[in-house]
Amino acid sequence: DEPVAAPPMSRRLFLGRTTAVVAGVSALGTVGYGVSSALGDPVIEPVRVRLPKLDPRLSGLRFAVVSDIHLGPLTGVGHTERIVRMINGLQADVVAIVGDLVDGSVAELGALAKPLKSLESRYGAYFVTGNHEYYTANGPQEWIEELDQLGVRSLRNERVEIRHQGGVLDLAGVNDLNGEAVGDGPDFGKALGGRDPGRSTVLLAHQPVQVDQAAGFGVDLQLSGHTHGGQIMPFNLVVGLQQPVVSGLATVDGVQVYVTRGAGFWGPPVRVGAPPEITMLELRS
Repeated sequence: DEPVAAPPMSRRLFLGRTTAVVAGVSALGTVGYGVSSALGDPVIEPVRVRLPKLDPRLSGLRFAVVSDIHLGPLTGVGHTERIVRMINGLQADVVAIVGDLVDGSVAELGALAKPLKSLESRYGAYFVTGNHEYYTANGPQEWIEELDQLGVRSLRNERVEIRHQGGVLDLAGVNDLNGEAVGDGPDFGKALGGRDPGRSTVLLAHQPVQVDQAAGFGVDLQLSGHTHGGQIMPFNLVVGLQQPVVSGLATVDGVQVYVTRGAGFWGPPVRVGAPPEITMLELRS
């Protein structure tokens, strides 16, 4: 018998299969790009913020801002070393680590945090808790103590004075909202009460939504993280339903808020449309 030829493929079937192949290749390409972005060098984002009350002597004060480093089993110590190296290259006056540093206990991840001891800045490195510090088995306190040994000061609902060229800035920090479940939540009155209202104040608060309370205390600038800039589009739209700012600089209730996209990742090591970031933020009068 002569072989029977296969029936010709219909145009609709051909287009359907071609579209599926193209979509699959595009998806693989997007994931590959996202993995490369998540595991690659953070982008240095230069930002200038004008504070009307800022003492002119403080104009030019520079903050290296980083958040959501998410030290964990997928990152390795090289992740921390790279971030420290990049921050040190900025020659900042202040280093601000705005929460979600770790995804585990000191016993599990202490070695990954050791490079933080090499952070360099004129006036020190400061840290506030994020929600993930409260997810660890032993809670945030062991990390507060570990960071202290590494030369990073935690601002636990408190503030310090940054003295620069004869001027004084109040730098305050509040605990993350997730601490409320264990009696360790934010206390804005403790951190910001009784200060000189003539001074400019910069607040470190992990979640942008905390500006709702900061606005009542005359904060000039809030530095936050938490959102990862959405990490993978279109999740930035979902984040925007929960937080007043997803990334970048905005004004909320009279307070300027800068939200950094974070230098790490959570969940799959993929970032699409929201590359990791270290911010070089300069204050201007």
